Amino acid sequence: MPEGDTVFLACHRLHEALAGEVLVRGELRHPRLAEVDLAGRTVREVRPAGKHLLIRFDGDRTLHSHLRMDGAWHVYSPGARWRRPGHQARAILATEQRSAVGFNLHDLHLLRTGDEHRLVGHLGPDLLSPDWDEPAALEAVRRLTADPDREIGLALLDQSVVAGVGNLYKTEVCFLLGSTPWTPVSEVDAAEAVRLSRELLLRNAWHPEQSTTGDERRGRTHWVYGRRTCLRCGGAVRRGVQGHGIEERVAYHCPNCQRGAQDERRASARRRSSG
Repeated sequence: MPEGDTVFLACHRLHEALAGEVLVRGELRHPRLAEVDLAGRTVREVRPAGKHLLIRFDGDRTLHSHLRMDGAWHVYSPGARWRRPGHQARAILATEQRSAVGFNLHDLHLLRTGDEHRLVGHLGPDLLSPDWDEPAALEAVRRLTADPDREIGLALLDQSVVAGVGNLYKTEVCFLLGSTPWTPVSEVDAAEAVRLSRELLLRNAWHPEQSTTGDERRGRTHWVYGRRTCLRCGGAVRRGVQGHGIEERVAYHCPNCQRGAQDERRASARRRSSG
């Protein structure tokens, strides 16, 4: 699932292409919205809310979308060939100069702008919000520590705690904290976890490349995420599972650089196989 910085950049590009312009085509290819025609409406702005995209129009209307695992918004010049097949297009918003096409948008809603809270009101403080301040940071820490026994990796992924962290940043924040993703929140510095989450997202918000190490060379962009060996110590990176059901995610950690609880399911399986 895209991280908050990916959604932030997508919104920035959509805003540049559409804001202040009148749509000459506004087609929504969704069962609930198939009869909606947005042509003639003016796009006021495009704003992110965590991992949610909000395209606001005149007349108190907002088009809400969420990219999930495979969704994307592309911006094209007139007549340019789409980079994805047409049958994946779920939204086509075109002005005289640019076209924005949303592909594989599983979540698509058109609602009153004043009712946006129905879809995003549950979110925790947005780590990439331009209005981020000390009260927002304190609220994020409060929400993070509300359940001290919860695994820090799961708490960071919970968008009602803080909005914007995905599996990549969860993994790398835990590495920088020196704790495994399965470590209880009570055993980590929650304020530092929030600070690192915001810092890493901000570092990558204005470009598509995602480096958590500060090094953009190939093979050196992440400490442990997706790696076989730790970039810091060179030791073997362990891959486990965190969460259950639809919340299940792959989790990485370096046993040399990170301390704390382990993935007990994998540990139990290893013990059974060796016994």
